[in-house]
Amino acid sequence: MAETGLLSIHGRELTIPLIQGGMGVGVSLERLSGAVASCGGMGCISTADCGYREADFFRHPEEANLRALRKEIREARERSGGRGLLAVNAMVATQQYDRAVRSAVEAGIDAVISGAGLPLNLPELVEEGSALIAPIVSSGRAAALISKVWEQKYGRRADFIVIEGSEAGGHLGFKEKELLSGSCRKLEEILPEVREAIRPYEERAGRSIPIFCAGGIWDGKDIRHFLSLGAAGVQMATRFIATEECDASRAYKEVLLRAEASDLRIIHSPVGMPGRAVDSPLLRRIEREGRVAPKRCSRCIKSCDPGVVPYCITKALIEAVKGNYEEGLFFTGSNVGRLKRMYTVPELFRELGFQPLSAERDGSAELSA
Repeated sequence: MAETGLLSIHGRELTIPLIQGGMGVGVSLERLSGAVASCGGMGCISTADCGYREADFFRHPEEANLRALRKEIREARERSGGRGLLAVNAMVATQQYDRAVRSAVEAGIDAVISGAGLPLNLPELVEEGSALIAPIVSSGRAAALISKVWEQKYGRRADFIVIEGSEAGGHLGFKEKELLSGSCRKLEEILPEVREAIRPYEERAGRSIPIFCAGGIWDGKDIRHFLSLGAAGVQMATRFIATEECDASRAYKEVLLRAEASDLRIIHSPVGMPGRAVDSPLLRRIEREGRVAPKRCSRCIKSCDPGVVPYCITKALIEAVKGNYEEGLFFTGSNVGRLKRMYTVPELFRELGFQPLSAERDGSAELSA
């Protein structure tokens, strides 16, 4: 067994170097994030329409989302027992981005992880010391641009960075033609590029900026591989769907448990980015008919025009999380075909080679050699 030790991230400590990726709508809320934090990892709540279960969601979506977000953070903290760290994943493309980030910080979140666009104004939403801030990037160029803007405009640096590779699920920071042709650069190529891009900022800050790798990471072997290449940790999402604690319905989980690699598709999301999802009746209908006109709008995406958008992504994701196979959009990573059974979150941590913190006496975590 090889000790991983505590990972210090700008004054906060993470026992197990693993982030559970944020999954919306409603796939990663308080139950999943709280369980991950309880084990010593970083649990992550997706802010994307997290208030979809509120009675007034379609009448007052903004208020419902912010109310639910504060509640989810509070309940996740209670579930964690004060262990681990809690983060939110906030998509730059969402209409409520600024308010969601500020509400999460006010509610005491430990970290804000932000992607689906360049989070250039994130430092002005999060007072230094109140929460960690981390961009999601897919290239050294993006890491360099964000770092430059944050330093020059705000005198701030990232507290950590998540590199999301092309094998991830949901929205992806790569060109659609590259994803379709399989010509995207590998995480192993992007990692040293990002490390080089942020090195000057680390030197001026007088501290390291830990990097977490995400996208296609499946087991302890993959984790050890990226740690050996210089990553501080990893982010995983798809594997956490097949856990008892995942906030999605059992029917949602069954769709992914049945899916094979051949069922995956690269789609063009209404958000304006490509994404990876399970082929489904909804996607085939859009392919046939060209458009499934939205019946109502929750004003979720900044760039969305309900009059021309091919379908409502909020409705599709809500139907998915409820387990409606006919009308749902099921985002997932490239390894979904390897999901074959359900776990509890502590069982998954142990399979990955970690001893869950809640089962320990001394507060240390180990990764199997």
